[in-house]
Amino acid sequence: MTEGVSSLPPKPPGARASSFSYWLATAGGLGNLPNAPGTWGSLAGVALAWLFHSLEFQPVSFGTGAYQFFNPFFWWIALSSAGVAVAGRVERASGKKDPQEVVVDEVSGQWLALLVGPATLAGGAGWKSFLAGFILFRVFDITKPFPAGRAESLPGGWGIMADDWVAGVYAAACLWLAHWFGF
Repeated sequence: MTEGVSSLPPKPPGARASSFSYWLATAGGLGNLPNAPGTWGSLAGVALAWLFHSLEFQPVSFGTGAYQFFNPFFWWIALSSAGVAVAGRVERASGKKDPQEVVVDEVSGQWLALLVGPATLAGGAGWKSFLAGFILFRVFDITKPFPAGRAESLPGGWGIMADDWVAGVYAAACLWLAHWFGF
């Protein structure tokens, strides 16, 4: 399949994703920036990871049980779940497979790399770990080593998001190796 050609059915005349779906899928419009929208999406993921890391959010109690409302894992799951839905909607509305302006996948994948990396879980190396995580994620996101390329073939929003989650896991694994070897 050539780039830009989709196996999706053509969109009906006047069809488009809702404004909120499009806004979230493009990470508040970052996906519409003219150069390297995926990099801008990744930087948004770094910003979210840095925010939760630097503010050291603590669990907040709601009702009879403790609910970790400010737990970054909760918010990553919420963003990722919403990302699957909105990325699929924008893909269907555009009629293009994995439209370039959809960058919620980069936000989610980048955040995952830093969320499960040593900067978050082991107190890591601070900004150096975040910079290394950003670079590693972009490399894996662009090169799509196995099984990222295969994950991309999943239907709809799952395929858009899953390859970036694989890239995030690879980047986190490299960060852990560097951490264990003292880099």
